[in-house]
Amino acid sequence: MTTQHFDIFIRAPPKQVWATMLQSPTYERWTAAFCEGSRFEGSWDEGQQIRFLNPQGLGMVAEIAAHRPAEFVSIRHLGMIGQGVEDTTSNAASIWTPCFENYTFTLDAGGTRLRVDCDEFGDCADWMAQTWPKALQALKTLCETPT
Repeated sequence: MTTQHFDIFIRAPPKQVWATMLQSPTYERWTAAFCEGSRFEGSWDEGQQIRFLNPQGLGMVAEIAAHRPAEFVSIRHLGMIGQGVEDTTSNAASIWTPCFENYTFTLDAGGTRLRVDCDEFGDCADWMAQTWPKALQALKTLCETPT
């Protein structure tokens, strides 16, 4: 499996970047680059299940494989969600498993270096390569804009 890597410097402390990235309502704002109206259900706590959904309720089911607040988050994708039903066993779901998304927050002079390592799945490589930079730029803007 191939992993794509993305990196951005954000002029904000790691705790602020981490909170902006994972908490509502800012989570929904930066992830709109992937899908307008996207949201999550569940917990970011290590070992807990989480669902990533579009407005129609379609999406992915995952588990938080690791979580060290403001340092590292690892998401293990388990399958897909369609018509409200989790699918972790079909051939279609197998392209997700076990894909990982890892977020590393590193204190850097004057801010945070955020690195995203994301396993490719199916035929989404080009889409991910185009969309992740847009999403990270939106996150940067949210973090650097005074409220």
